Amino acid sequence: MAEIAEGGGGGHDKGKKRAKKSSTRVDMTPMVDLAFLLLTFFVLTSTFSKPKVMSLVYPAKPDETEKVDAPKINNAITFLVTEDKVFYYEGQYYPVNAPGPEGPTKLVETNFGPSGLRKLLADKNKFVLEGKEGLDKKLKSKEIADTTYTRLLIDFKSKREALKVLIKTDDKATCKNFIDLVDELKIAEVGVIAPVDILASELELLKQNAK
Repeated sequence: MAEIAEGGGGGHDKGKKRAKKSSTRVDMTPMVDLAFLLLTFFVLTSTFSKPKVMSLVYPAKPDETEKVDAPKINNAITFLVTEDKVFYYEGQYYPVNAPGPEGPTKLVETNFGPSGLRKLLADKNKFVLEGKEGLDKKLKSKEIADTTYTRLLIDFKSKREALKVLIKTDDKATCKNFIDLVDELKIAEVGVIAPVDILASELELLKQNAK
């Protein structure tokens, strides 16, 4: 079988000059400078996302030498959370040994379903939810700015007519139930949420109802 030889058989290419091969070199210094310029531009002009958190009100602990009574609050609900159940009562707490106008406080059981906790909070915090609905319409029609919307919504949540919530747990309450409860409060636009210590009489009442 015939074979073609490359590169100069017979001396016919002696008079030809071959092109000299040179290595290709690219100067990357301008590219590095450009990369740093772009990086600096994006760092200075970008807005970093802020974590979304919900503020909770933690009241100061009372002096242990003083007598601790249940806080006197208006338009409020107190939730008592145990292992797998959630109870609540409205308004002031009245123990058995100091009953109120309608007798001692009675707990009502609820759940995390749409017809349970969510419906309860929607009914009790109707003042804020209706105010928010009106603000949403104004924001959508560009009658108010975002900052004004946030300020007015905070004002609604801090008014006397807005719902206030106290959360009390026993030693059997799970972190999941507590977080689920706070999530429901956030959905209902409750502005004042205060985790507080449970009273001894409340704990006893909770144990009786959780059986």
